[in-house]
Amino acid sequence: MQTLAQTLTSQAVKDSLAQLLLSLADTSKAISSAVRHGALAGVLGATEQENVQGETQKKLDVITNDMLKDALKAEGNVRGLASEEEDYVVEVSPQGEYLVCFDPLDGSSNIDINSLVGTIFSVLPAPEGELNEQSFLQAGRQQVAAGYVLYGPSTMMALTTGQGTQFYTLDPESGEFLLTNDNVQITPDTAEFAINMSNQRFWEAPMQTYIADLLLGKIGPREQSFNMRWIAAMVGDVHRVLCRGGIFTYPTDNKNPAKPFKLRLMYEANPMAFLVEQAGGKASTGYETIMDIQPSEIHQRVAVILGSRNEVDMCLSYHGEDYSQEPNID
Repeated sequence: MQTLAQTLTSQAVKDSLAQLLLSLADTSKAISSAVRHGALAGVLGATEQENVQGETQKKLDVITNDMLKDALKAEGNVRGLASEEEDYVVEVSPQGEYLVCFDPLDGSSNIDINSLVGTIFSVLPAPEGELNEQSFLQAGRQQVAAGYVLYGPSTMMALTTGQGTQFYTLDPESGEFLLTNDNVQITPDTAEFAINMSNQRFWEAPMQTYIADLLLGKIGPREQSFNMRWIAAMVGDVHRVLCRGGIFTYPTDNKNPAKPFKLRLMYEANPMAFLVEQAGGKASTGYETIMDIQPSEIHQRVAVILGSRNEVDMCLSYHGEDYSQEPNID
């Protein structure tokens, strides 16, 4: 099996980008160890602080954020970073070629119950000039790499540099990420969906109707049975979609009118959309293609509908849009 480094070389990935991705991979190994030790290392539980989204930070949120910040500062090729756990962008190296956006530990609600969590990252080119928030506000199409690391029974990385989506598995003996799927493909059709059903009464009418039709199974207009799956960590739910197809959605809701969306565009929706599109799937808000959105701020939230192409198209048809064509890729 090829190592991550060997695969990046075979893909002719630019040396500076390859080195950055290898640094992120090395840091994820350390995060995997911290997650695995859990209560033995005293890293479980919450802090007394909140992040910029008003969410209580877990100890591991802070620990993993610091681990990634330190690694990227040492890398030398990163101009700046943006994180779910940082209020503002952080300048790293004035000469850096890249910007990195990340969610250091997606699925914080799962930490204390020993369930799936992961790290999500997005790499953008650094524009010339002074570094500020505007430097990061690039559409998802500008990403040069994106991926996640899933800390489960095995530690796995999903990665794309725009040459398809690959899976790597961390070999506990050698300590290397080894290529275990060189061309991940999402099945176009599916009988699985992932959604937080507890929010059903708060959804817009199109999503209410779409899910209601799925729940009717063979006696409904879809004339087939569907299974629901929900891990409560985007990284885990999207990994399942990449592995065996499905549709994942965290739609618009009116539970809190001031916050109609849950997932963050820059370091959750965009990198996942890149991975999904490169695996033959689709990703939308219900009204526009995720990677075509022009961001307005680094912590911007959006609705997300992604996964198996034909099922995403079906869901979008309930929203009154024709998404049957390929996304407009520059």
